[in-house]
Amino acid sequence: MGRHGLFFKKRYEVLYTLNDFLLGIWYLLGSICLYFEISKEWGILLFMLGSIQILIRPSIRIIHRFHVKKHYIKEYDSKQ
Repeated sequence: MGRHGLFFKKRYEVLYTLNDFLLGIWYLLGSICLYFEISKEWGILLFMLGSIQILIRPSIRIIHRFHVKKHYIKEYDSKQ
């Protein structure tokens, strides 16, 4: 994998971590909002946002693998 692989891995690990952190915040705030009648709609909205964000993680993984594969194909072709 070499140093290029490490570059790709670090960049996407940051995206995974940021996504997970924000996901936790949305669910925590959504849970808090559901305790108060006045903010229940906000709680539901935050849960919906978190649910959408759950779909982002596999999307990040697919994009990461596509970029790594594309890089290795170019590297392989240049050695031929």
